[in-house]
Amino acid sequence: MLKAARALISVYDKRKLETFAEGLAGLGIEILSTGGTFKTLSEAGVPVTPVSEVTGFPEILGGRVKTLHPRIHGGILADREQASHVAQLSEHGIAPIDLVVVNLYPFQATARDDSKNFAQVVEMIDIGGPCMVRAAAKNHSGVVVVVDPDDYSQVIVALEDGDGLVPEVLRRRLAIKAFRHTQAYDAAIAGWLEEQIGDVDPTFGSHLLIDAEKEFEPRYGENPHQSAAVYRVLGGTGIFGGFDQLQGKEMSYNNLLDADVGRRLVATLTGTSVAILKHNNPCGVGRGESVETAYKKALECDPVSAFGSIVAVNEAVDGAAAEAMASLFIEVVIAPEFTDEALHVFGNKKNLRVIRCPLQSIDGTMVELRAIDGGYLAQTLDLAEDNHSDWTCPSRREPTAEELEALDFNWRVVRHVKSNAIVVGNRFQTVGIGAGQMSRVDSCHLAISKAQVTTAGCVAASDAFFPFADGLQVLAEAGVTAVVQTGGSKRDPEVVEAADQLGVAMLFTGNRHFRH
Repeated sequence: MLKAARALISVYDKRKLETFAEGLAGLGIEILSTGGTFKTLSEAGVPVTPVSEVTGFPEILGGRVKTLHPRIHGGILADREQASHVAQLSEHGIAPIDLVVVNLYPFQATARDDSKNFAQVVEMIDIGGPCMVRAAAKNHSGVVVVVDPDDYSQVIVALEDGDGLVPEVLRRRLAIKAFRHTQAYDAAIAGWLEEQIGDVDPTFGSHLLIDAEKEFEPRYGENPHQSAAVYRVLGGTGIFGGFDQLQGKEMSYNNLLDADVGRRLVATLTGTSVAILKHNNPCGVGRGESVETAYKKALECDPVSAFGSIVAVNEAVDGAAAEAMASLFIEVVIAPEFTDEALHVFGNKKNLRVIRCPLQSIDGTMVELRAIDGGYLAQTLDLAEDNHSDWTCPSRREPTAEELEALDFNWRVVRHVKSNAIVVGNRFQTVGIGAGQMSRVDSCHLAISKAQVTTAGCVAASDAFFPFADGLQVLAEAGVTAVVQTGGSKRDPEVVEAADQLGVAMLFTGNRHFRH
């Protein structure tokens, strides 16, 4: 790179523009500009030359053509180390352009605006901007390309420290960022145009393009021999809708998986609720008048498995709740807020990860991805509403009001348990959880055998239908009085008949919640 003498600035996002341009002018760098950027800089008193004066040609077609000219692209693309390039610049009276500062029309925002018609969105497809960005990024050996206003300050510092030269490593990083920028821009345009065809599923287009940036690298993946990374989707609200770690060691790969399940679970529960998770499954869920009470209810379900767990809460964690949690080894506590008293208590456990994040931030427009050999499975999130007013009762006995409340609570829990899943509990807590078994009757046996609190008078939730009556019989023999399941089996009549013989109330939801 030669000492920077000339910059072209053409930006839609004018954040930090005036300060940056003043910095360039203060270094003696000539500034070229277009349209609104030229107007902004002129009004700010920054010396600036219109691009039309350089090209000798006015902006035409409503601004569609203004920088698409050899005097601009020749100045950007010329290789300063090739004598023939330098000679051609001299022959045609073209001055090199050393800095290209460009960001693009707001296509994505315009496309999301329902008040904009097709033609208005198309007009936000930038042409000259991406051309200049790509040209400068290609020629980054001699040109600095800047697409993000947040990079202005480091560019000024580099120019000052380098006496007009920007180090190669920074030029290369900025070029990579520029290519990422145009890649995401073109992907957004292609996706939107595909949606306009009308016969393409707007959720699952013909191509899967993910624009995500690495947030951090955990020490390893699920196991020490696996490497891992955490990526944040650009344009979104961030990890967990706004990830704020208040203390403790860095989150691990497994911590993040469990924390995600936990926050989704407690977000679906009514009232003050706490979920304790282990290996991507709840091992206890409770609710009560306070976080402390809800936590103790959750802990009663499986205090042994709770060792080394993740705790998710749907309200602010106070000092009393923190004191209760502090008596157990916990890896992570995640909640929407923590009081000062709670943070003081947790401060005595330096390795405990304390995570503050909102609960109501799950983006329903996103899809879940899972890798298979050679590709990915994609599906929409399981965000189906669970309204017990839509459930049907095929059994002779209908559940009591108390049983219905308990059924609603445990049904909300079972959708977050690995299938085949059975959850036994009451209105205030899970009592036994059977997760991930190959047969439903085994899940029933497991849920009953895990119970640390009496199962007599409890209810049970099944994430899918009972294929046979045997599972129901296991639950009834343990004292379960009401069951909620999806229904839909060809043996439903047989299962309902067994419920009637056992005096068990049964509800059908019509909605399955497998979680593999």
